[in-house]
Parts: sequence; C-alpha cells; structure tokens
Amino acid sequence: MHVLASRDREELRDRWRVGVTVGAALLADVDLAFRFVDGRNHHSAESHGIGFALLTAVAGGLVFRLLGWRHAFVLGLAAGLAYATHPLLDYLNVDTNPPIGIMALWPFSPAYYKFPWPIFMDIGRTLTWTTVLHNAVAGAWEATLLLPLLWAAWRWRSRRLGGPAWREGSRASR
Repeated sequence: MHVLASRDREELRDRWRVGVTVGAALLADVDLAFRFVDGRNHHSAESHGIGFALLTAVAGGLVFRLLGWRHAFVLGLAAGLAYATHPLLDYLNVDTNPPIGIMALWPFSPAYYKFPWPIFMDIGRTLTWTTVLHNAVAGAWEATLLLPLLWAAWRWRSRRLGGPAWREGSRASR
C-alpha cells in the first residue's frame, strides 16, 4: 500500500511512511496477545474485520493530520488498506485453529469466513523445532508469492514518478 499511495519520490522513500503501512498491516495480530489476558483464542476475530480496517483509516488520517504530515488522509487511507490486506491474506490461508476462518465482515456480521481453496500454509503457534521449521517454509512460500507483487508495484510506481527511486544515478536509472 505504501508504494501505491506514494505521490512523489520523497514519500516513496520516507521510512516513517513505510513504517506506518507495515505496522498497520501487522496490527491485526495484536489479538494474539489477548490470550495472555484470559487464556482464550481471540485470533481472527473482531480485529480481522472490515470495521477495524475502517477505524485504522479514519484514526490514522486524523492522527497524521494532527502531526502535520503531508497528505495525512491519503496516508490514513493507505494505512487502512494495508490493515485490510492482513485479514485478506489470513482468509487465503489454511486455518487449523478453531474457530476456523476470520470475522471478515465484523461489525456487520459475526460470521467466520474461510476461502475454500487455501493458497497459503497455516502458521503454527508453538515453539517446537517442527513448528519453527514449518513456519519458515510457510514464510518462504508467502514471500515467493508476494515479493513479485511488491516488485511489480515498486517498478510501476517508480516509472510513474520518473524512474527508479531506489538508486539515483545507478545503472538501473539510466
């Protein structure tokens, strides 16, 4: 989302803006910490719904406006969309931890939704070597599928902004 929402080369290279969108994309998993509070599994519940993505967009836009950031509402929208990518990708994975699926339409519906033909592997939540190895393989599979999309978005956006933004003056920019 950061790459696509950047309006100029300065924004494209802004580490704070990268951090905001990456942080927003990871924020949905804060529900994993709630298990330490009451011992129950809260993962993939309300925090994985469209309501929290909308809340992230609105709250982000307001906070960035108060901080005086350029294009605050565009960045808020990018944060909301980045947040929404997390439930989308969770929707596309194998889920072996009940309740199966995600509350994608919360607060409009309490139902859990699951893609019938998963693309991504499940992620284990224990710290055994078997689980760590499995999670490494799952992460490599996700990277194999998603990094080409990031590369394509970066190339497309860089061209729209006047050439590669990552190496000024290099052979890649000639």
